Amino acid sequence: MKGATSFQTGFVMFKHFGGSLLFTLAGLMVGGWYGWELTGTIDGMLGIVWICAVLAVLEVSLSFDNAAVNASILKDMDPVWQRRFLTWGIAIAVFGMRIVFPLLIVMVAASLGPVEAMKLALNEPAEYQRIVSEAHVGLMGFGGAFLGMVGLKYFFDADKEVNWIDAIERPLAKVANIEAIAIGVVLAGTWAVASVLPAEEALTFLIAAIAGLLTYLAVEIVNHLLEPPTPTAGDVAKAGFGAFLYLEVLDASFSFDGVIGAFALTNNLIVIAIGLGIGAMFVRSMTIFLVKKGTMSEYRYLEHGAFYAIIALAVIMYLNTFAHISEVITGLIGAVLIGLAFWSSVRWNKANPADAQDEVGA
Repeated sequence: MKGATSFQTGFVMFKHFGGSLLFTLAGLMVGGWYGWELTGTIDGMLGIVWICAVLAVLEVSLSFDNAAVNASILKDMDPVWQRRFLTWGIAIAVFGMRIVFPLLIVMVAASLGPVEAMKLALNEPAEYQRIVSEAHVGLMGFGGAFLGMVGLKYFFDADKEVNWIDAIERPLAKVANIEAIAIGVVLAGTWAVASVLPAEEALTFLIAAIAGLLTYLAVEIVNHLLEPPTPTAGDVAKAGFGAFLYLEVLDASFSFDGVIGAFALTNNLIVIAIGLGIGAMFVRSMTIFLVKKGTMSEYRYLEHGAFYAIIALAVIMYLNTFAHISEVITGLIGAVLIGLAFWSSVRWNKANPADAQDEVGA
């Protein structure tokens, strides 16, 4: 009986993560081939494979909170748009954010065309790394402001009924009706960080943070326009597009630290794309697993932990503009917050079995 249960569990896990495992195998094989072509030695080939594997682990560790947040939004989306995010979205995540996005940074920063930017990335990786790294302040400003708004809006909600850390969340819900309070908090944090940066970097940071804030507001406007009070079938599709757009921008903001952190290991665009692409596949698999298993509904505080992790990441991105914080610490903070939320949820479920069953059913 135990063997059958183990086999069933293994089958379920392979069903959700099998595609990612196959993608990992294919990615590492491509990495090995590329390493051989690049160096012509076994040691060089194994070195490239090792870097790809480490980058994949880095991406997964940094993005577990991303998967939890994605799942919390996806569970309420139209099934058609769920599938589109989990299929089209992976192409955008792997190719858009891991390959096209760094090239766009180089194109804008160095005033190059797409072909010249690609040649620079492949033939002069050190210069490519320098240009991308110099965009660090702007990326942290944009991502920090956008993620800060996402996290704060979850807690500044007058209709929010379930609190995990009551001493923090209840007062925030009480002042939620004050107009633009979340925007005010983000702007105050932006001003505080800009005040300690050199003048040129401060201007870059301010422009990027305001762009992140405006992007959040633009996506919110799209969501509002596409989601009427009494939706028809066509309106549901439009609303699904709004949520899809929101998730893609959210996904991109989560990716900034992973893309920048990858340069600590290598400045080779191909290797970065392979390693982070493998990680992105596992994040998608985790998202699907959380949605299909109903984990976000089953564990009542898990969503809270994910949004606390978002706020923590936003703060870290702001701090990273003037004080480097290791990617290991960033990943650990998110994992610890979600782990604590999961543990608190398990304890609550055990203490309130009837209520827990009702929430899962709902």
